[in-house]
Amino acid sequence: MIYLSRKEHFNAAHQLYNHRWSKEKNVEVFGPCANENWHGHNFELIVTVKGEPDPETGFVVDLKKLSRLIREEIIEKLDHKNLNMDVPFMQGKMASTEILAMEIWKILKPKILMITSFGKLHSVKLYETPRNFVEYKG
Repeated sequence: MIYLSRKEHFNAAHQLYNHRWSKEKNVEVFGPCANENWHGHNFELIVTVKGEPDPETGFVVDLKKLSRLIREEIIEKLDHKNLNMDVPFMQGKMASTEILAMEIWKILKPKILMITSFGKLHSVKLYETPRNFVEYKG
């Protein structure tokens, strides 16, 4: 089994805030992430596809196709956006890194099957900071 990864980058703002809670509880739980004026991150996204190489090309997936797919379906929709306000697939959801990674998975999983016969989505790893990241495997 081969695991092939593509890394992309985007910048986005968000706010972590539960509207059922008081402002004080939101600040207690989410700290500066509850800032009413938002805050931003330089996100790193790593998408990993697993499978056996195509015997004719040696590829699990064509990286040019994977890069284009990630850019068109994810990066263009997230880069320099407010996750809470500007991103349709995040509407009504907590804009945590965990939820964002799950939503990215939902978008990419069926589309990756359209660009490769030999691989499938293995994981979405999303770095919010150089030290804080989540990994989702469906």
